Amino acid sequence: MFRTVKRIITWCGSFRRNLYIGFLFSFFSSWFAAMPVALAAWLIGTLAEDLRTGTAFDETWVMRSLLVMLLLIFLRFLFDYLRARFQEAISYELIARDRLAVGDALKRVSLGYFQTKSTGTILHAITTGLHTLENMGIRMIDNFVGGYLNFACIFLWLAYLNWKTAVIALLGVLVSLVCMAQISKYSAKNAPVLAKANKDLTSATLEYVRGLPVVKSFGKTGASMEAMRQACHDSRDINLKIEWGYIPFNALHLIALKVAAVAIAAAAFYLNRSGELGFVWMVLIVLLSFNVMASVEPIADSAHVLAVIDDALDHLDALKGEEFIDRDGKALTLDRYDIQFRHVNFSYGEGEERRQILKDVSFSIPQNTTTAIVGPSGSGKTTICNLMARFYDVDSGAVLVGGHDVRHLTCDSLLENFSMVFQNVYLFHDTIRNNICFGKPDATEEEMIEAAQKACCHDFIMALPDGYDTVVGEGGGSLSGGEKQRISIARAILKDAPIIILDEATASVDPENEHLIQAAISELTKGKTIIAIAHRLATIEQADQILVVDDGRIVQSGRHETLANEPGRYRDFIEIRRKSEGWELEGV
Repeated sequence: MFRTVKRIITWCGSFRRNLYIGFLFSFFSSWFAAMPVALAAWLIGTLAEDLRTGTAFDETWVMRSLLVMLLLIFLRFLFDYLRARFQEAISYELIARDRLAVGDALKRVSLGYFQTKSTGTILHAITTGLHTLENMGIRMIDNFVGGYLNFACIFLWLAYLNWKTAVIALLGVLVSLVCMAQISKYSAKNAPVLAKANKDLTSATLEYVRGLPVVKSFGKTGASMEAMRQACHDSRDINLKIEWGYIPFNALHLIALKVAAVAIAAAAFYLNRSGELGFVWMVLIVLLSFNVMASVEPIADSAHVLAVIDDALDHLDALKGEEFIDRDGKALTLDRYDIQFRHVNFSYGEGEERRQILKDVSFSIPQNTTTAIVGPSGSGKTTICNLMARFYDVDSGAVLVGGHDVRHLTCDSLLENFSMVFQNVYLFHDTIRNNICFGKPDATEEEMIEAAQKACCHDFIMALPDGYDTVVGEGGGSLSGGEKQRISIARAILKDAPIIILDEATASVDPENEHLIQAAISELTKGKTIIAIAHRLATIEQADQILVVDDGRIVQSGRHETLANEPGRYRDFIEIRRKSEGWELEGV
């Protein structure tokens, strides 16, 4: 519990000054909260004493005391306001900073990270976990520190009035501390289980939403809910378990404080009867006994939540602490754009699930040439392209771009030399303008339109209701496949990188759009180093070099004319493609 408080204070970093000033204002607020009680006790005690002794009471003290109380109440709320001004914004500032830091970290980790971590785990850490920290972190630490500061103020009052009543108050708080330690221990044990339940619920919800088209097409709406239903039940069960386990210790904590408050009042009566404590001071202590523990009672909630916050901080540190793939890289400027693979071996997965994809792969791609990569599905074609762009690091061997090992460059300085057009295009939920300018945000209007015209998408964009300011749906769902493909090519043309990777860019495009996309690709690839994963003969036959990949190895390489006339995988591939592309209906 105290370790988590210290951890939150450390997390505040440069905002710790504001946090400490907030604690100081909280301390003053506590004093000004206690002083009206003391003044009221003095006034009541003095009035009762005067009535008992028959002494005339100076009624002007009532108005004076009322004015002083109003001033003290005003000062209390003033310092509460100042505390909030200094402390309340801290968590929002820090969470915004940390979300950006996590985003930067995720951008720089190997893509293998996303194969070992589920989407639910990542989303939970960034959303649910950080949301808990954002809303509860500073508030709980203020409850914790402020609560004990308030108790310390009243404890000092009691110690000044009579040390015996102060000892009773201290004993009550010590007993409550033991109960809160148990609450904290119990919460720390269950916080990871709760976090896992929340991750599973997030993952199940995402899977359910993403799979709805398949579910509807197969009429399995009931079965598709099973994983989500189970995740909801697990989340409910762990939350109930935590609450039921929390109740006994919280009840003991409250009982200890209430018993201590009653004991303080009883002790004050006894001390007054024995002549050890004056009547006015007895009244003051009796009134304080109802307030002395009030600030400590909510700390049980803090003890419960602090364990959840501690788990959220663990996930945050884990995300921010992931090893950057380009940690040792340097920002280098390339002066040539040839690519070499030297005895590259690469595997996906970890441990027993590790699966080798590339096996001793070596080849060279000269600058300003076109290389086609062909081979059966799962042979390693896309993996080769991913290693060029350093989405992953090789197990052994080396990948060189422009004569530099890609491991010696930062991701940004390497990828600024690449433009990529994928088979499955992703467009951001943003305007078409911003999607095209994604790779070059400072592009002029003329440059953007020129790129769109070269990509053969200007005309259909201008036919949209808002032209280039039309907002496309998430993933570009409001556009057809061919339209998305041409926008992605416009994006690549505008970036004007010297190396182009085409990953089956026309594989799933309808014939009506294919000639437009082929024309766009021709504009994109002029004077560039081209690597094309392709199955269409028209694309392959024009390549300067063809690499045939089979079972993770380069089994053949050369030009189309040479490979087509020698036995091997390429000639088999050509025959299959010609048959599939030249099919016709009988009797037509």
